[in-house]
Formats: sequence, C-alpha cells, structure tokens
Amino acid sequence: MLTDEQVKHFREELNTAKHPFFIFDDDPDGLCSFLLLYKMNREGRGMAVKSIPVVDTKFIRKVEEVGPDKIFILDMPIVDQEFIDKAKAPIYWLDHHPPLERNNITYFNPRVRDDSLYIPTSLMAYKISDNKEDLWIGVVGCLADYHMPDFIDEFIKKYPDLMEKIENINDTDEDKDQIIYHTLLGKLIRIFSFILKGKTSDMNKCIKILTRVKTPYEILNQETSQGKYIYKKFERINVKYEELIDRARKAKQKANDSLFIFEYSEKEMSFTSELGNELVHFNPDKIVIVAREKSGDMKCSFRSKSKNVQRLLEKALVGIEGYGGGHELACGGSIKKHDWEQFLSNLRREINECK
Repeated sequence: MLTDEQVKHFREELNTAKHPFFIFDDDPDGLCSFLLLYKMNREGRGMAVKSIPVVDTKFIRKVEEVGPDKIFILDMPIVDQEFIDKAKAPIYWLDHHPPLERNNITYFNPRVRDDSLYIPTSLMAYKISDNKEDLWIGVVGCLADYHMPDFIDEFIKKYPDLMEKIENINDTDEDKDQIIYHTLLGKLIRIFSFILKGKTSDMNKCIKILTRVKTPYEILNQETSQGKYIYKKFERINVKYEELIDRARKAKQKANDSLFIFEYSEKEMSFTSELGNELVHFNPDKIVIVAREKSGDMKCSFRSKSKNVQRLLEKALVGIEGYGGGHELACGGSIKKHDWEQFLSNLRREINECK
C-alpha cells in the first residue's frame, strides 16, 4: 500500500488542483479510480485511454485543449518520457504495474518498494478519497482487478444482498470467482466493464453519468434516470458478450494441450479481457488465450490460475513480431498474424520446459 505520507501528498495535490485532468485505463479498475478521485472535489475532466496501455505524445493535443493545472494518470502501465516533457503541467502517476523510471514526474506505485505487491489502483484511490459513501465503487474496482480488499466485510455489512449467495468470504481464487460470476456485485462489475465498450462518445456519456450515481441500487434496480441509462447500455452490450462466451465455451480444443485458445474477428465487439477472465474460471488447469484478429494483428488476453504468464510470454516473444506484458497471471499483448502459429509453438515449448 502507499505510505501515509504518500496518501497525504496525493490528496493534497488533488485538493489544491483547480482544473485537474485525469487520464485513466479503460477497465473497471481505472474507471473506479477516476470516479473515486474525481468525486472528491468534482473539478476538472477525465479521459479513458482506449485500446492501448500507453500515454504518449498523441495525448498532448488533448492536454493543450483541456489546459489543466495538474495531470493525474491512473492505472496506466506506461507513460512515455516525451509526453511528460511536453505536457507543461505537473504530473502525478498512480499505478500498480511493474515500476518504470521516469524524470520530472511524481510517481506513486507500491511496487517500487516491493515488486511482489499486487494492489489495484482503485484500492489506493479509495484510501486517498476516504469517502465511505463510495465504498461500493472501491470494491467494484478491486474485485474487477481480482483483489479482495481489506474493507470487504464493511461492504458486506452495508450491502448484504449484493453478496447473498456467498458465505465465509476468504481471500482465495475460488471465493473471488464466486463473487464475480455468481453475485449481484459480480453483475455490477460486469456493468462497469461493459459500459466502456462501443463508441467513445457513448462511453464518455456513461462515465459522466456515473459521476452522479450515488448508490449501486440506482443501477441494479434502475431507480433513477441515470441508473436506467447505464443499465440499458449494459443490456445491449451483454447480448453480444453472451453470444461470444457461449461460442467460446463450445470451441473445440486439442486434447492434452496446455493452452485453451479462442479466436474471433474484428467484426465482433472486443471482449478479449472479459472472455479471458471467464474462460480461465472454467478452465483453471489451462493457460487461456483469447485473440481478436484485427488488421493483421492478433490482439490477445492471456490468463492463468497458476503459471506465470508474464514470464512465459516474455520468453515466447523472442524472435516474434509482437509485444505483451502485464501481471503474473494476467497479461495483454499483440502478435502479428504471420507469426501467430510460431508464437503459440514457442509458448507451448516454454510451458513444457517449466514442468
């Protein structure tokens, strides 16, 4: 976790910002981090970064348009030095990916002290905001990133019906999966994920609406106009997801293969990360690869319950045109279509050598 001094420092910088600009990852952890910090003062603007895990010079034009006095980057694994140098505003980077060294930036990442730590950005954002009314947002962000927060008991006490099918919660993969796939809290996590899909303009509208939502019941029970709008967007997207996950579960796999592979095309909406998470839940003994072919690239999600896919991916990519990285049990990447079969062969080789 961040130190008390770091929490105080970040909070003070945000509280004294008159026109902050938030740049955050387009997943529930990034979204929840933004919501928690934006709602502290309700000042400034936010932008989700779609498709790429990098803040680079392409975002300078947006920075110039917004004209912020401070920039807060949340849950983004890479920030280019050139962006930092050209931004012309102090930058505060809150993250939990493998640490990177950068100049002229204030960096908040617990892994600088201990690289084995896994603390979602939304957990740190909740500690910084210290707003009990947003407890549910903090829990959504943490569990969406597969982390059991230390305030889960407080959440269960406040929202018992959102966890009614789960008893004796423990910090285990089985309990996390049960929450994510078999409770109303899990449904809420999926809602937060799916409203980030589709057109950027529609996504931005949903994010703006979420800044005004006060309770999870506004969404789950469609109690307000804001909640109804969010839920209707979720329903439209969920239909497409259910079609894909059904096809993925029925996909034929090679006997005795250490990999579970599901491929789909760019003609279909991207659910690569969500499909990977659900498929590994039902195939815990496999390394799951979900790949969406787009413009000659295989955009991938890699998931495992036990094997260090980050390390395996690094070795399998040697001599391959592509890239990848992330966390030990969950990575993303992109492989050129012409190298795809060779990459899979490399990956199987590395898995066999680790046995």
